Amino acid sequence: MDSFRAPAFPLITHTPYFSIWSFDDDLVTGCTRHWTGRRHTIRGYVRVDGKTYRYMGEKDEFEALKAVSSSVRTLSTEYVMQGAGIELDVTFTSPLLPDDLELMSRPATYIDVSVKSVDGGSHSVDVYLEISNEVAVESANQNVYSSRHRLAALDVVSTRSVEQPVLARSGDDLRIDWGTLFLAVEPENGTATSYGDTTTLRSSFTIDGSVPTTDELSFPRSVREGWNGLAASHRLAEVGDKAVVAKFILAYDEELAVEYFGRPLPPYWRRNSVTPGDMLSAAAREHEEVLAKVSAFEAETTARLTKAGGEGFAQLCNLAYRQCIAAHTFVEDIDGTLLMFSKENFSNGCICTVDVTYPGSPFFLVFNPELLKAQIEPIMAYAASSRWKFPFAPHDLGTYPLANGQVYGGGERNEDDQMPVEECGNMLVLVAAYCRKAGSTALASKYIDVLIEWANYLLEAGLDPENQLCTDDFAGHMAHNANLSLKAIMGLGSFAWICSELGLTEKQAQYRTAAEEMASKWVSMAEDGDHYKLAFDKSGTWSQKYNIVWDKLMGLNLFDPSLVAKEVASYIPRIQKYGLALDNRSEYTKLDWCVWTATLATNRQDFTAMVEPLVKWAHETPSRVPLTDWYWVTDGKQVGFQARSVVGGLFLPLLESL
Repeated sequence: MDSFRAPAFPLITHTPYFSIWSFDDDLVTGCTRHWTGRRHTIRGYVRVDGKTYRYMGEKDEFEALKAVSSSVRTLSTEYVMQGAGIELDVTFTSPLLPDDLELMSRPATYIDVSVKSVDGGSHSVDVYLEISNEVAVESANQNVYSSRHRLAALDVVSTRSVEQPVLARSGDDLRIDWGTLFLAVEPENGTATSYGDTTTLRSSFTIDGSVPTTDELSFPRSVREGWNGLAASHRLAEVGDKAVVAKFILAYDEELAVEYFGRPLPPYWRRNSVTPGDMLSAAAREHEEVLAKVSAFEAETTARLTKAGGEGFAQLCNLAYRQCIAAHTFVEDIDGTLLMFSKENFSNGCICTVDVTYPGSPFFLVFNPELLKAQIEPIMAYAASSRWKFPFAPHDLGTYPLANGQVYGGGERNEDDQMPVEECGNMLVLVAAYCRKAGSTALASKYIDVLIEWANYLLEAGLDPENQLCTDDFAGHMAHNANLSLKAIMGLGSFAWICSELGLTEKQAQYRTAAEEMASKWVSMAEDGDHYKLAFDKSGTWSQKYNIVWDKLMGLNLFDPSLVAKEVASYIPRIQKYGLALDNRSEYTKLDWCVWTATLATNRQDFTAMVEPLVKWAHETPSRVPLTDWYWVTDGKQVGFQARSVVGGLFLPLLESL
């Protein structure tokens, strides 16, 4: 099979709950899964001249079509297969266009199955798609009921849990068990929808190419009983050498997406009383128009990525694009403020984690800075409230989907295991980067008192941090962290720029002078021959200094470029099979930081030397999961984390400057 082999292929990518992937090389080797690895099964069959073949789903009694190729584009994943005289092309499109929030928030994925003859003859063809009701529950033991709906231009079947515990659970390795799963087709000649026992649904299709016309009445029942699901079929009649397409829409209505300080908020698309019927009808009505927009966006984005880093780099970023967005949900607050919440997938399940927003921020700075503001705003509002009593920035807002206050470390109780320097530096950089990209300092002006407090904290504690955690908290506490010190210096330099833009002349001079003095001291404290130390008190150590990238991007000019050039030169000999280790303590690395570090290079040769091993890793890693950002550079195996939004950091080379 001639294609880029992803660790896992994105199929349906909307929110942390509606996120379905293939963990295999093709669609006919294994079952499709939620990003956590739990089965969220979609099956597909095609009936050619009376015989049934499998084009999606794990091995069963039906012969599989032969996989020819697979490709991951920015917003779509395509598989091509052949057999029985036909070529079948199935494309999954989640139209997450960043400049169209209405469309981006719409939780509907198009599945288009195109069939044509490749043997010179014509064939009678029927296409079948099935999705398990597993998608609507946390456990297959939970009871569901299924329904049929008729819209003006759509036939729809749906499933929802009986219990409907809306926003009742929070945590990491969880699936949604409230809201409604929908499968929709346009009611043309030869289309049909049904629900019930999946064995019965499939059996009907193999007999006459259609799903049952009689609905099952034995609901509610557990998903496990008959492994019930939703199904639809298309009769394509005689298919020749011109492709004929069977169109399906899969969608999920969460009804309520997050709880924000006691306020349950619906997903963005549901504001203004938009109904699921409205959403599905719009998705169907705009099908061709949306696909055309997607195609244009994919071509433009891939060209930009290729120019910035080469074809392999573009492949890697295309794989990361949908993952980055699907690790978030976004809503409108009661006052109309746009809010966007990340979920810290397979880490600790935190919501709106600052040191997750920070590495993922390049994606949003490139494609829509207002979405970065929507992630910053909840943290700023929390820090400005009476709830937050510390002089440094919070780490998070709770555990997804409940954004009711920090839970990490000491939470709101004490300073234990917090990340004061890390999060203060992150927030000051993020606010400045957003303001520069948006061309407005309104956000900084609104929260200037909080920003001053954080800048003052960095003045006192940032140059030579005490025994604190940084964003790479899996490595444990460390004092005198040189890269964390860089974070503080970047934060102060960024805040000095904010003060300048706001006309705060004295404060601008104060913080700019402090940042310059700290930068000068940093050089003498960190220098270690041909490179700079991991920690100021540890000679013979080294680490990736990814935080210094903002000096270049935002034109802070706090460090001489020769310093960065010397540091980058020291990395090149240390690159291993699958990339540059994070530091000298271990042979693991972070995917996002590797790209940030590569961006420090002043020539394409060094950039490529650091990025090519990452592309090789994605193609060869034995850990078949949605992109992990934490893996071993020696064998490519996952250490931890997967499907996180931090892969938005891969888009940093598109920024160039702010």
